[in-house]
Amino acid sequence: MKLQCGSFALTVGKRTLIMGIVNVTPDSFSDGGLFFNRTDAVAHGRALAAAGADIVDVGGESSRPFSEPVPAQEEIRRVVPVIEELARHLSIPISIDTRKAEVARHAIAAGASMVNDIGALQPDPAMAHLVAESGVAVVVMHMKGTPKSMQVDPHYEDVVGEVRGFLADAVQRAQQAGIDPTRIIVDPGIGFGKTVTHNLLLIKHLSALQALEVPVLIGPSRKSFIAKILGAGDERREVGTQAAVAVAALNGAHIVRVHDVERTKHTLKLVDAIKNPASCDG
Repeated sequence: MKLQCGSFALTVGKRTLIMGIVNVTPDSFSDGGLFFNRTDAVAHGRALAAAGADIVDVGGESSRPFSEPVPAQEEIRRVVPVIEELARHLSIPISIDTRKAEVARHAIAAGASMVNDIGALQPDPAMAHLVAESGVAVVVMHMKGTPKSMQVDPHYEDVVGEVRGFLADAVQRAQQAGIDPTRIIVDPGIGFGKTVTHNLLLIKHLSALQALEVPVLIGPSRKSFIAKILGAGDERREVGTQAAVAVAALNGAHIVRVHDVERTKHTLKLVDAIKNPASCDG
């Protein structure tokens, strides 16, 4: 498959692509505050690209469980200068992680060529039209509720089937808005309104999303379900992240969204070799 992100064209499927995370926030669950300063955020984004990221995802609003929304103008203040600076230095797509069309509009003007919308084009009615007219790519993600409420006793009769159905509707909604299928990505939303078991089932049965015929992105990086299984500690979360990344890639993920790009690049080099052993001959 070809993924069109503005003027960038990515080949999807030959190897697993990596989206590196730049949180320009004081309160993200894993690295809140580390890159809140613009200079630090830009340096981090450039380092992720140098380590092998195929996409850099910049966000100015934490979506951790129970977090409060950030006003659009504050989000714009946080992310636009970072995107502007990164766009001058990077030759890979820059994604804006936002649910707000106003933020996305400013980010696209600053150089973003992808919108990572955890609301799947639903919270802001203007988002789908903006994406369609801008020619950028879009990630539509499944989330049960909002970041503030999503982890309050989430329940499903069939988590895999319900998430797949939601994403199928999201893809249809995007296409009806005029967004070309070559610019649509789906994300099952690991950690967004799911229990530990729900997250594990989605990773185990990720191949069920192949029927949607668009690239699949997954973001298990350092999520709490890992700590609940392996125990607390940054190193355990990172080891668990690499295990989840490996299984997800084997089960059909086309793009993984992670904090540690360098480690993930090594993990995926081996996973992709296992998927296609003949490519390693000679």
